[in-house]
Amino acid sequence: MNRTVLIFAKAPRMGLAKTRLARGLGRTPAQRIARMGVMQTLRAAQDPRWQARLYAAPESDVKATFGGLWPAQLDRYSQGRGDLGTRLGRGLSEAPPGAALFIGTDAPDISRALLWQAFRALNRADCVVGPASDGGFWLLGLRRRLRFSAPFQGIRWSSMHTLSDLEANLPTGARITRLPTLIDIDEAEDWRAWSSRKRSYGG
Repeated sequence: MNRTVLIFAKAPRMGLAKTRLARGLGRTPAQRIARMGVMQTLRAAQDPRWQARLYAAPESDVKATFGGLWPAQLDRYSQGRGDLGTRLGRGLSEAPPGAALFIGTDAPDISRALLWQAFRALNRADCVVGPASDGGFWLLGLRRRLRFSAPFQGIRWSSMHTLSDLEANLPTGARITRLPTLIDIDEAEDWRAWSSRKRSYGG
């Protein structure tokens, strides 16, 4: 079975990425956190067991490397126009046949082990989701038979309803596996919660 990881990322430029986080912590800390999330995500996403694709925004930065933060050898695509659902749907239509995982760069606890767990789950399940603590998701995986069921339509993005809206779009009877819940760092309180947990566990 073909396996593909689609990474949706904004260019880690000040004033572009992590704007909500910047309102609470300031632009410089927000940029530093954004780069950390990108670094950890891209480290996790590169593995010989699957193909990784970087879907970048804005289009003018598709070929940028940001000092090696975006590896030059990584396959690049533009997210294109439209809302997030439209852009994710475009990536879904362009992905090769087989299992496809969608991830962002907001969950610094992402790992190769979790991505492999998601692919293994798709040997039995139709869909695998990685819930985020804010009601969204840090990962979505789909098998081929669900690849054209328009899972991203009508979702209330960046809200406590995001994951429930997504699951409501899946066909009746779809077999869903859930991965561990991770913290997506979008707001200042997310960063504080993640930092506190890392200190508690000695990270």
